[in-house]
Amino acid sequence: MVELKTADEIEQMRAAGRVVALALATVRKEAAVGVTTRQLDAVAREVFAAEGATSLFDGYQPGFAGTPFRGVICASVNDAVLHGLPNDVPLADGDLLSVDCGASVDGWSGDSAISFVVGTPRIEDLELIATTEQALAAGIAAAQPGAHLGDIGHAIAQIGQAAGLGTNLDFGGHGIGRTMHEEPHIPNGGRPGRGFTLLPGHVIAIEPWFWHGAGSVYVIDDDGWTLRSADGTRGAHAEHTVAITPNGPEILTTL
Repeated sequence: MVELKTADEIEQMRAAGRVVALALATVRKEAAVGVTTRQLDAVAREVFAAEGATSLFDGYQPGFAGTPFRGVICASVNDAVLHGLPNDVPLADGDLLSVDCGASVDGWSGDSAISFVVGTPRIEDLELIATTEQALAAGIAAAQPGAHLGDIGHAIAQIGQAAGLGTNLDFGGHGIGRTMHEEPHIPNGGRPGRGFTLLPGHVIAIEPWFWHGAGSVYVIDDDGWTLRSADGTRGAHAEHTVAITPNGPEILTTL
């Protein structure tokens, strides 16, 4: 069942979204060559503690995972793009880092992700990040009251295809509220006018992710979590929690 949130409940979700945005901004500021993703995870933990938030990720164990997640951020480097476990490997100059973060405040959730380059960037990585962010913006713009999930997925896929990027439909966006993952699933592809109809009060997380090139085949590391491209190409991920209002979509995961 897909629940509608009241205006007051959406305001409470905005508080969680603000913590997520603050954690991501702080992690990005602290990320540097030689810093480990475990150290960045500690940075996010400090933000959560200061803001009275709890993690949606730490201890989370969906059906596909053999062990609970260990971290308050997903930190995915280069050819990894989703679910990267924080570790003790120092970041190198030019690494492409995708950071996903989810927080709960007073029982309400916020979920967001950013991608950026540590140190000296490759132009193709900057272009990939820009395309992913453009796809996110297109998906959000399509999330109008009365629109369909297929409209969101189609908008995202059009951006990726125009850039020559493959789109994987296995992992995508989702409803969000009291818990991180609620109905409906929001694939990063679809047909306009098809699928679930969005109404004011629906709150969803929209999250495109792409790899360089047209490949969309992935493998999962022995840690049971880190998802990376099968051919070693680099990836990028972007996400916002978005409320559907009578006046259109509103991003909740901002400062």
